Amino acid sequence: MNAWAALVLAILMEVAATLSLKAAGSGSVPAIAVVVVGYLGSFVLLAVVLRTIEVGTTYAIWAGAGTALIAAIGMVALGEAVTAMRVGSLALIVLGVVGLNLSGAR
Repeated sequence: MNAWAALVLAILMEVAATLSLKAAGSGSVPAIAVVVVGYLGSFVLLAVVLRTIEVGTTYAIWAGAGTALIAAIGMVALGEAVTAMRVGSLALIVLGVVGLNLSGAR
């Protein structure tokens, strides 16, 4: 599997797991399964990615993109506040991820 595709899948699995945490905390068995499978799958894929991409770059992209996606989903789909500070902060996260990619990450 291509390392970048594995990283994208790891991010999406982590986002799905994070979005399921609230329901899992309420005792929903399917949500608990999504949390466990999502985080486990994400970490397994990160291990695959680390064979090719440096750990600093991998973790920064995984954490930054996951955080940005969760925050954006919260604002767009979950009714969380949309403020200039939040949108600007998300833009900075995206710029950081792009900067890491342009810096020669392999």
